Amino acid sequence: MSRGTSTGKSGSAARDDSPCLCGLPSSYGECCGRFHSGTAAAPTAERLMRARYSAFAVGDEPYLLSSWHPATRPTRVDLDPAMRWAGLEILATTEGSAFHTKGTVTFRARYTRRGEKGTLHERSRFERHEGAWVYVEGTFVD
Repeated sequence: MSRGTSTGKSGSAARDDSPCLCGLPSSYGECCGRFHSGTAAAPTAERLMRARYSAFAVGDEPYLLSSWHPATRPTRVDLDPAMRWAGLEILATTEGSAFHTKGTVTFRARYTRRGEKGTLHERSRFERHEGAWVYVEGTFVD
């Protein structure tokens, strides 16, 4: 998810035993929560994409910044408190496995903002930086 100024948070942090916001059938603590807390690193570009989506949903700006490539990282992420993320759908991935150094993830994220529903459709580019997957940039898809 791109643009340091156009996304928001859910209003409350996810509990470790609640379902993960990224859509995988695991608890938040077992899935994206461990990436957010720093106890594990996302093993693939897709898992980083899912963790970043969850970070937007819970308003975890430090994780969003730390998982952003230093060459494209903004100084801050302006999270919109009116934004409620409602679901993530991974549409396609290229490369981005444990054996790659680059990858892309195309996704659709649903949201509600001040009662209006919307979607963000983006192709995100990821690279390995100092051994870890990081978000580089995204392109909106029509």
